Amino acid sequence: MEPLSLPFSSWLNAPAHHSWLATEGLRLLDFAKASRLAEGFGNLDARGCLPAGARAETMNTARMTHSFAMAHIQGLPGFAELVDHGVAALLGPLRDAEHGGWFAVAGQADGNGGKAAYLHAFVALAASSAVVARRPGAEALLEQAVGVIEEHFWSEQEGAVIESFSRDWSEQEAYRGANSNMHATEAFLALADVTQDPPWLSRALRIAERLIHGHAAANDFMVVEHFDLDWQPLRDYNRDCPTDGFRPFGTTPGHGFEWARLLLHLEAARGQAGMLTPGWLVLDAQRLFDSNCRHGWNVDGAPGIVYTLDWDNRPVVRQRLHWTHAEASAAASALLRRTAEERYETWYRVFWEFCQAHFIDCEFGSWHHELGLDNRPAAEIWGGKPDLYHAWQAVLIPRLPLAPSMASALARVPATGSV
Repeated sequence: MEPLSLPFSSWLNAPAHHSWLATEGLRLLDFAKASRLAEGFGNLDARGCLPAGARAETMNTARMTHSFAMAHIQGLPGFAELVDHGVAALLGPLRDAEHGGWFAVAGQADGNGGKAAYLHAFVALAASSAVVARRPGAEALLEQAVGVIEEHFWSEQEGAVIESFSRDWSEQEAYRGANSNMHATEAFLALADVTQDPPWLSRALRIAERLIHGHAAANDFMVVEHFDLDWQPLRDYNRDCPTDGFRPFGTTPGHGFEWARLLLHLEAARGQAGMLTPGWLVLDAQRLFDSNCRHGWNVDGAPGIVYTLDWDNRPVVRQRLHWTHAEASAAASALLRRTAEERYETWYRVFWEFCQAHFIDCEFGSWHHELGLDNRPAAEIWGGKPDLYHAWQAVLIPRLPLAPSMASALARVPATGSV
């Protein structure tokens, strides 16, 4: 189904709002440039500086490469060299030249040689965006990323990605995760556009069907994150480590919003490709959004979305994280564009007002990554400001169609467009 026409009064139609989003995007990009290291990109502190001993990491390098590629595609000078630097790092020091795939840290400096699907999904996303940006080395990086995903991570039997392996691929972790599969879905949408290979969209649908139309639907559309090898939920996983930045205990409302948006991108992409598009994609997206708003927003008496909830939807980690609110805003804009329902306009404005009031750092730049219980900057879960990807996408998504994927959509925006 084609997205409906929006009311004239919608912020998504407002030139001033588009201008504000574009200006905020430029501010975010300018801050992130300082993350460059010899072997990739590293983690910036709260003032936008690289701390002593900063190391290049695959996650940030891939995310920065993807983000800078989208800046270059728009015609913003000064980002081509940064994309090339990221591609070179992913082809060089961050890659395991002996066994293939990518380390978490350049040269395996953290002592961890394991291969994680989460990281490889971001490498594939970075490669696809760099290909759209027509940067040297991008095609080779894409070929390597696709090869590793198809050879090791994609499980045709399970219809999902395998979580992680030892360095030589001989052993796999006895765990399946929703987070890695969510970002694999994101990467597969981009790969489908860049490779013109429809099976990526079929794989994305199988992941969504298992994790959202199956497990999340059975849990009031709160995303179940942790599973054993038979895809049975691990409800006590990390109960003793609830603030984990990637695998926290319980449910994570931010992922519910992120999944809602991805379902709409998948629906639109399959529709553009002439593929069978199940009606539950948009319905589940709406249910995810509604449930995570209901259980995640203002649930402890203060505005904002808590990081995690227990299985009775009670707050566990009450800190507010910037990426959660970026994804909530992006999901609201996607649902607004898809349905033209006024409630999504209302939520879109609520989320941006909160981000403007609490997350956007007008003094030192970028966004505060975490707020404490008093909605003031904190650093218990995420110190510093290493993440460009979430906020940058949040200012782009409201200005783009639901399909194709972001880099490909930006490449098709006319020169007179408002992005």
